[in-house]
Amino acid sequence: MSFSRLQGIRCFPALLMLALSVMCGAAGAQAAPGLPSVESFFAYPTLVSAQLSPNGRYVAMLVPTKNGYVRLGVMDVAERTPKVIASFEGADVRQFHWVNSERLVFDAGDRTIAVGEQTQASGLYVVNRDGTNFRQLVLRGRQQQNAAVRGALPWNTFFYSTIRNSDEIYVGQIDHSSNGNIKPVHLLRLNTLTGRAAMIDRPGLTIGWLMDWQGEPRVATTLDGEMEAVFYRDPEQNSWRKLVEFNTYTGHGFTPYFLGPDGSLYVTSRQGTDKTSLYRYDLAKNSIDPEPMVSLKGYDFSGGIVHDDKKFLGVRFETDADDTKWFDPQMQAMQKAVNDLLPSTVNQISVADHAETPYVLVRSFSDVQPVVYFLYDSAAKKLTLLGSSMPQINPQQMSGKDMVRYKARDGLEIPAYLTMPVNAGKKNLPLVVLVHGGPYVRDGAWRWSREVQFLASRGYAVLEPEYRGSTGFGWKHFRAGWKQWGLKMQDDVADGAKWAIAQGIADPKRICIAGASYGGYATLMGLINDPDLYRCGFEWAGVTDINLMYSVSWSDLPNEYLKYGMPVLVGDQQKDAAQLKATSPLENAARIKQPLLLAYGGSDLRVPIVHGTKFRDAVKAGNPQVEWIEYPEEGHGWQLQKNNVDFWTHVEKFLDRQIGKP
Repeated sequence: MSFSRLQGIRCFPALLMLALSVMCGAAGAQAAPGLPSVESFFAYPTLVSAQLSPNGRYVAMLVPTKNGYVRLGVMDVAERTPKVIASFEGADVRQFHWVNSERLVFDAGDRTIAVGEQTQASGLYVVNRDGTNFRQLVLRGRQQQNAAVRGALPWNTFFYSTIRNSDEIYVGQIDHSSNGNIKPVHLLRLNTLTGRAAMIDRPGLTIGWLMDWQGEPRVATTLDGEMEAVFYRDPEQNSWRKLVEFNTYTGHGFTPYFLGPDGSLYVTSRQGTDKTSLYRYDLAKNSIDPEPMVSLKGYDFSGGIVHDDKKFLGVRFETDADDTKWFDPQMQAMQKAVNDLLPSTVNQISVADHAETPYVLVRSFSDVQPVVYFLYDSAAKKLTLLGSSMPQINPQQMSGKDMVRYKARDGLEIPAYLTMPVNAGKKNLPLVVLVHGGPYVRDGAWRWSREVQFLASRGYAVLEPEYRGSTGFGWKHFRAGWKQWGLKMQDDVADGAKWAIAQGIADPKRICIAGASYGGYATLMGLINDPDLYRCGFEWAGVTDINLMYSVSWSDLPNEYLKYGMPVLVGDQQKDAAQLKATSPLENAARIKQPLLLAYGGSDLRVPIVHGTKFRDAVKAGNPQVEWIEYPEEGHGWQLQKNNVDFWTHVEKFLDRQIGKP
């Protein structure tokens, strides 16, 4: 699958654009013809999200005031006059959901406060779409139980799902004890009018729930040590029955995915093959159907189900880019009509649960275009612009991204995304090899990326390898990364840089390696293992020693992962002691002589700052070219705009000095 490049959003009537600027607090003008500013890449979105009401008559949106807090607004799709229905004087409205077509539930936060300075939880609130009948459902931390919030649930309660045609919702609760063990997700049925809640019976240490077509809990996934189990509760019975139990790390078993209108259960499973596909599970026979519903060549199935209150309409999935497979002919025709109007973007259509209007919501994006929302009138076949998440970004100044594949030294094929800077030529470019974190995730995507596009705007080609151990490309690819930190996983990254040199893309003397979290670890190990390949490195929130992951008691890594997961995936402290020492950046810090930029958050619980300070002190003893940045209030990555701007400004200057010029 390939996509042509976006040549700019179509022109829309001036009145609509004016209304958009008022609602979003930004004019959405074209970016200046010069180099885009650092601030333009790392600004907060102006249109955070949008959702159709269940009846399709209204669309709700999160929009900030100019230089202010995010508000919740609702607009009639026919009249198109937006109205703010919920806002806070000292907080943002964050996630929201339609409870039904008359009522919305939402939580609160503050995007100007980093994790280390947060003193309140998100709470939970509900309001009618006309702004009336406001109620607080969940407390925010130590908030007093005054008359306005009497009976509210404790702060560790969060929204889970809605119930069709009801004023009730399901909320989750996670125990907040600090013993380090994985905690069960308790499920409660909550009446948004009265605030009354009732706990749902669970079959064990439940880590996930799956709701049926009406929104009722029918499937629960539990974890006991390294054993995962899936339970099902029949609508006519009150007891749970076990469908399957399996070891989490064997690749067997299945993941519950969706419950259809006829009660059918759909699951994702490998079924003895290399790739995960979508299957129907026969609840009567307690078995998976032999043939998959959706199977993707070269990729594990990953995506979402699209449906209304009557039919299973289609599935969204990701291969080298996002796409949708429609089972409904009318939706297939609608998709084609939308794609004809917006030919250069991925266009994801969302439908109302029981539509009373011809309108659907369209979420459009590409490698060069941040998310833009439209309403599409399926009767008149016309698009109406709702707003852009990043109106200051000019797609014509952005750089195209494509998936490439190269062979690792042992013959394994490695997928990677390559972004070539616009107007910089195709040969002999400075290259940043950007290594994703996780590491057991798929991180690259054919979407607009702040970090990647910023680097490309400064003239750097960017290679994002999906090294072995990354998910989404089959069990063989994932399994090949077990216990390969600093070894074959590291070779895959280096082989990507060498491939770019062989293709003539990269200047062999101007290659820098970078990444966060595991990507930070890979950055340091890259400088150690391949000193002649990488001219420099910059990393943030990076792991510097595997043994520290086991021993730092204030990390948020659960005990179950340390006991069962890490010894299998990363390395056993006793059995693999020699390997962990040989692949420790901290133990090998004296070997790094290249220029290096290190950045850490003082409030990081995933990779506590001791990783950074220990390594900084060790590497500085023999390397004068080390730059250190610390953001005391930040956690595992930067939340605040000012810190993102500051960090990437440092990166820009660092790269300019090291590889910016031939």
